[in-house]
Amino acid sequence: MLSPHQIAHQFYNAFAKRDFTTMQSLYHPNVVFNDAAFVDLNCQQVCAMWQMLLTGSKDLALEYTLTETNDTDAFVNWTATYTFSKTGRKVVNNINAHLVCHDGLIIKHTDSFSFYKWAKQAFGPVGFLLGGTSYFQKKVQYEVQLRLQKFMAKLQQKDQ
Repeated sequence: MLSPHQIAHQFYNAFAKRDFTTMQSLYHPNVVFNDAAFVDLNCQQVCAMWQMLLTGSKDLALEYTLTETNDTDAFVNWTATYTFSKTGRKVVNNINAHLVCHDGLIIKHTDSFSFYKWAKQAFGPVGFLLGGTSYFQKKVQYEVQLRLQKFMAKLQQKDQ
């Protein structure tokens, strides 16, 4: 069984290589994922999210540092640099991840970052003006949830 230290390294090494299959294999069937845009995703949703994000990104670069681990948790600081597809703007997002592990897999994954800093980069002047509002964050959450649902429907059609 993998330790949280090993799980975190495998997960983020795979992430840096855009290997969503390995990332998906490290999630427990009962995983819950949360960040500022994607809220309360289950295993099927978070696995599809990574596939959608990694296959849709043309220039993602990722760096990470494993900051702390114990018997059940891993804490990781990671930075994603990419072009936001909706606006074509460059984003450098600094994220703190907390992975809770159970039975050698990630059962809870929480990514924390400044939504306002991200919105300013991703949306430019609109993000500067509205990125700090709950209205704008909820609008982004709604839009990414729709995008994820459409992506999952396409995956399901391919499987049939």
